[in-house]
Amino acid sequence: MCTSKIVFKTYNQKQAMILPPDLDELIEVHHPVRVINTVLDSLDIDSIVKKYKAGGSSSYHPRMLLKVLVYAYICNEYSSRRIEQLCRRDVQFMWLAAMATPDHNTINRFRSEKLKDVLKDVFTQVVTLLADSGHISLQDINVDGTKIEANANRYTFVWGNAIKTNKEKMAVQLEQLWNYAEGVAAEELKDKRPTDFAPTDPEAVAKTIADINDALRDKQTDKKVKQKLKYAEKNWPANTAKYNEQEKILDGRNSYSKTDEYATFMRMKEDHMKNGQLKPSYNVQISSEDQYVLNYTIHSNPTDTLTLPAHVEDFKEQLQTLPQTLTADAGYGSEQIMKHWSAMALKLT
Repeated sequence: MCTSKIVFKTYNQKQAMILPPDLDELIEVHHPVRVINTVLDSLDIDSIVKKYKAGGSSSYHPRMLLKVLVYAYICNEYSSRRIEQLCRRDVQFMWLAAMATPDHNTINRFRSEKLKDVLKDVFTQVVTLLADSGHISLQDINVDGTKIEANANRYTFVWGNAIKTNKEKMAVQLEQLWNYAEGVAAEELKDKRPTDFAPTDPEAVAKTIADINDALRDKQTDKKVKQKLKYAEKNWPANTAKYNEQEKILDGRNSYSKTDEYATFMRMKEDHMKNGQLKPSYNVQISSEDQYVLNYTIHSNPTDTLTLPAHVEDFKEQLQTLPQTLTADAGYGSEQIMKHWSAMALKLT
């Protein structure tokens, strides 16, 4: 029979404390959250502060919200409701927020409104700190890209080739209607023939149709021609305006999603269905050095050779310098790229 006495550590939830605990004492000295805190304390956040308006009730400090958001992302936490919970339960988040408890609406408004168009500035300041501290040189960089599927409806698309085909059909049919009208009422249409039937101007299309209708008003006209003119009068000017607007959005691309006009339909590397399906996506380009991300750009163009010059120009604009050497895979190789680098005295490997 064992006679030794079992000893447990004291457990008393009602034990009072002479001094309250300090959250700082609960964070390990070399914990990553301390790095986040130190780095973001050194940044200039005037660009974020300018997004706030004077008056009304007080707001949570933008530096605190920025720290919480950056650390949450590092921890792979992206849900605003989850981040709200962490600020109430997790000691690292409670320390960063100084016990403040922003709700999920505040967190969402901060990242969608206050960080809009200024996050790149914050990112660039961090890269500059790395360069100033000697961790990176900004001289020898690696560039690669990946396609990321957009949060857009993959079945509501607009295709550039379809617009081109429809406009060509419209031009042919409009010219056919004019030729028919000339055969019936040549005198009425004398000196009125358009120089080009291409539907580029809605008002010009409407005028051409109106001229045809006026010329055929008192003439014996084929029933099918009347139906076609009625349809054209109702739809073609509006369609021309719609196609013009869509081509403006396309801006040289071949497609876009109606629910995200900046997303282009691209082939993805992860093709789970094995059917080559095009999906609304973005082409994200990233520069790195010694595993540090130096710069990022987001493009609507799926071709790397077309995105690289813009990416390097953005690198120069953000960091006020150009790298001496750029390393990229063969997907970036083209005569145009080589000439571009030669003009910039940049070595491509």
